[in-house]
Amino acid sequence: MKLARKHINKLRSYRPGKPIDEVKRELGIENIIKLASNENPIGPSPLALKAILKVLPELNRYPDSYSFYLRQKLAKKYKLSMDNVIVGNGSDELIEMITKAFLEPKDEVVVTKYSFIEYSILSEACGVKINEVAIKDFKYNVKDILNAITPRTKIVFLGNPDNPTGAYLNKKMLDELLKKCPDDILLVIDEAYRELVDVKDYSNSIKYIGKKNVIILRTFSKAYGLAGLRIGYAFSGADIISTLEKVRLPFNVNLLAQKAAEAALDDIEYVRKSAKLVSEGKKFLSKKLKDLGFDTIVSPANFILVRCKEQYGKEIFGELLKYGVIVRDMESYGLRDYFRVNVGTTQENRRFIEALEKVIKGM
Repeated sequence: MKLARKHINKLRSYRPGKPIDEVKRELGIENIIKLASNENPIGPSPLALKAILKVLPELNRYPDSYSFYLRQKLAKKYKLSMDNVIVGNGSDELIEMITKAFLEPKDEVVVTKYSFIEYSILSEACGVKINEVAIKDFKYNVKDILNAITPRTKIVFLGNPDNPTGAYLNKKMLDELLKKCPDDILLVIDEAYRELVDVKDYSNSIKYIGKKNVIILRTFSKAYGLAGLRIGYAFSGADIISTLEKVRLPFNVNLLAQKAAEAALDDIEYVRKSAKLVSEGKKFLSKKLKDLGFDTIVSPANFILVRCKEQYGKEIFGELLKYGVIVRDMESYGLRDYFRVNVGTTQENRRFIEALEKVIKGM
């Protein structure tokens, strides 16, 4: 497109997991399960649903542009000031705010290889150079991350844990990174799966808020089951949050999302149930996948990266669709030999394994 900025024409578009309705249209299949987008399979928080119903008659009014009560509740829960909190239309909008507010064409951004693609796409949209850190055995190495930083580096993006590799920073690694990272660099730690993480040495990033140039991203899409409402939030120092507010669109988070998120924060039992389901489901899936001869990288969150031996991940993905099972092929991440599957309900997990067994026999 001639009218577009030159670097925009070079961008790749983000490709999300295949929607259920799309598979229905293409294959004429009705009974479909989706294990492609790391969503919560048990539905939204019940408290969130009640809150939505209560405010439906108010949809003729604009929402609170500053999400006051949600920010207040988040600040209280994590013992922060409201000046340390900003809310966005999913974590994706928050990432966009960060790149828009802080990046200039002369800057550079550090990401790790195979990391969440939006870090690179939204940074490249600002015309900056991306420095990619190689990762060995799908694990982070603090020394390698630090070595990728140059005098022009402005932002370092790290998924914690990362999607789709499951790489994460433990307490020691985060402490070392923040101790050695230059003070004029913004470290963005994406903790989208925080409530579902089941490793004991997971880092506590909240303690760095206001002390270092850190932004912590979190979301209601995963553990709270509100992916369809698109609502995320970020913690950082008051000066950083103030800067992000300058590029935030007015009324960026709708009324239903705000009220649902406020209520979901109180639904502790729901989050516990979701985390238990993930933990038990990962054990079942990893064992069954191993029995079928697959190599797996089991994340600390709610998904597993699966390596195919004789087929490409896209081939497995395509064959599973015929059985009404949607997983995520990893070709767009440069991982052609892999596909990713997230933990579903007990019934969905079993159906996935049964379908995979049929696919293997038929190939």
